[in-house]
Amino acid sequence: MNDPKMAFKRRQILHGTLAAGTLLGTSACTAASARLASAAMLNPVPPIRPLRISADRIVELKTCLRPFRAVGPKLDAEQVGDHLIVYNYGHGGSGWSLSWGSAEIAVHKAMSVLPEEIAVIGCGIIGLTSALTAQRAGAKVTIYTRDLLPQTRSSRAYGAWTPDSRIALTKPAGPAFAATWEQMARRSYATFRSFMGMAGKPVDVGDNYRLSDEPFKSRAHESDPAITASFETTGMPQQSSEFATYMSRIRDITPGKEDVDPDSTPFRPRFIERQSRMFFNFSSLGELLMQQFQAAGGKIVIRTIRSREDLTTLAQKVVIVSPGYAASDLLRDKSLIPVRGQTAWLLPDPDMNYGFGYKDIGVLSKADGLIVQNNSGGLGEMLGVGDSNEVPILEQTLQAIETLKTVYRSPRA
Repeated sequence: MNDPKMAFKRRQILHGTLAAGTLLGTSACTAASARLASAAMLNPVPPIRPLRISADRIVELKTCLRPFRAVGPKLDAEQVGDHLIVYNYGHGGSGWSLSWGSAEIAVHKAMSVLPEEIAVIGCGIIGLTSALTAQRAGAKVTIYTRDLLPQTRSSRAYGAWTPDSRIALTKPAGPAFAATWEQMARRSYATFRSFMGMAGKPVDVGDNYRLSDEPFKSRAHESDPAITASFETTGMPQQSSEFATYMSRIRDITPGKEDVDPDSTPFRPRFIERQSRMFFNFSSLGELLMQQFQAAGGKIVIRTIRSREDLTTLAQKVVIVSPGYAASDLLRDKSLIPVRGQTAWLLPDPDMNYGFGYKDIGVLSKADGLIVQNNSGGLGEMLGVGDSNEVPILEQTLQAIETLKTVYRSPRA
């Protein structure tokens, strides 16, 4: 296959898989050398081999729209006629990571009127965890959805634990949201840990490497003084520094970063950090959650809810609404901002569960696939903001794969 584009198109015709669906730095050379020497003594790397990253291994491109709200997720409730409507959507790039904690907040509000039955709108990860949490609270639950989890935008995500990825803007969200975020993050992390070690590895942990050709800079978002516009003046974020960061609040449950001796790895870049990170295998985790929901008596009704008025026609008088970005149409929610993201799924690389970031390209190898995400362009958190195009762009992935050819010192296995 000499032409990667033609190779991919041939597989697309055969399999129908094409679906809509950091790092430079500064520090003194002497300090960098000392760090590397220390890393060589203290932080040995378990044997890893180069991942097989090539265009002929692409099996699917997935594009999703992260449902971003400047003030953070919508988690409030309102009485509409004789129905209590509880909202649970707008988690940006943190839907999987915050799903259980967000569900706990929504279900607490839903159970305030002691319902025997609850309806959940949507079967993405937020809807499914809301349904399971409501079952555990004692309610009989019916999910109304157009698509099951594998067909939702949730299944097009990257799949790593990223609880503050485009979750809010600092100023619009305000200081009080930080505590709500921490509550969601801690509850979700604890719940996901309970899935570790299960057959099929629904939730797993692997090393993630940060690679650079130059000493690392601080990752802090620095404001660009040349940009005077902001969300407050335009209704749209204008630079990465506007996005909230909260990870410092959960340092006690988040593994720290450590320097790594580059000679102990197959990587070519000389500056390497390592951090253990949780990730999700969508196929096994999704199947497990669906089995648990149905085993507890849950029902799924395939139905498209088209408007807020449709919610009041449901037999259940308490409704948790978790439609993700579809809330922009269903609820006419103008506060939602699409954030486009594209992932390329390559054939799994058996027994290699690690990831790395290099030149704003993310790579994650897990049981259900090897994922490549091209985040290059120097836009940081602004990448994809306001872009509602869900058509995959193959060239973005091919550019990333071309860059990744320089990552390893040794030939690929």
